[in-house]
Amino acid sequence: MKRVAILGSAALMLAVIGAPAQAQLDPALDLSERTARDTATSQQRIDQLDDQTARLLNDYRANLKQLEAARRYNASLNRNIDAQTREIARLTEDIENVEGLQRAMQPLMEQMAETFGDIINADLPFMIEERANRAARLQAILDDPGMTVAQRYRLIVEAYQIENEYGRTIGYKEGTIGDGEDALTGEFLQIGRIALIFKTPDDSVLRIWDTAERAYVNLDRGKYLQDVKFGLRMAKEQTAPNIMFVPVKPPVVQ
Repeated sequence: MKRVAILGSAALMLAVIGAPAQAQLDPALDLSERTARDTATSQQRIDQLDDQTARLLNDYRANLKQLEAARRYNASLNRNIDAQTREIARLTEDIENVEGLQRAMQPLMEQMAETFGDIINADLPFMIEERANRAARLQAILDDPGMTVAQRYRLIVEAYQIENEYGRTIGYKEGTIGDGEDALTGEFLQIGRIALIFKTPDDSVLRIWDTAERAYVNLDRGKYLQDVKFGLRMAKEQTAPNIMFVPVKPPVVQ
């Protein structure tokens, strides 16, 4: 009976001691679970902040590149503005001098138009009608009130440019020389402003313009006929350009 009572008392004591321990263990477990949940939540928040930081860093770098590009673009615009400012100043000065330029240009253009006609009259007589009409037009534009000084000057310069090109070309044209019964029909070979040669189709007449005589004079057929025929083929683009001999008078002492 005493042993049973002792064992019963021991069991009761263990039961009494075990109840407080369990009561202390449960809050610890709950705390551990909450800590694990809080840790997971914190890690998730850290991951979100890390992603956000990476995005912000990428945006920052992109903005830096845009800023550098904007600075370079602004520098380019500033250079353009400086250049345009200088151009405006130059144009302003030119505008202020326009009146004086117009007064100086008018006599110059009149002299150029008059000299243009003199050049044609003293030159080889090729394309006479076309060039004479051009000279007449230059005289007419000087009296045209509807044209500005710039327009007149441009037309005069264009006419001189056309005349200048004649000196670097080779051409041909069919026509006649002489009057009445002495008229001859044939081909003209124009070699720049060096020579203007006339040849009949049967090669019986070969003549060259003599500036001093102001007339066509006979040219040695045996010496120059083949070269003239070759020059005509080049002018007609029937053969490739090549070297040819051209009769030219030597300079004389005045």
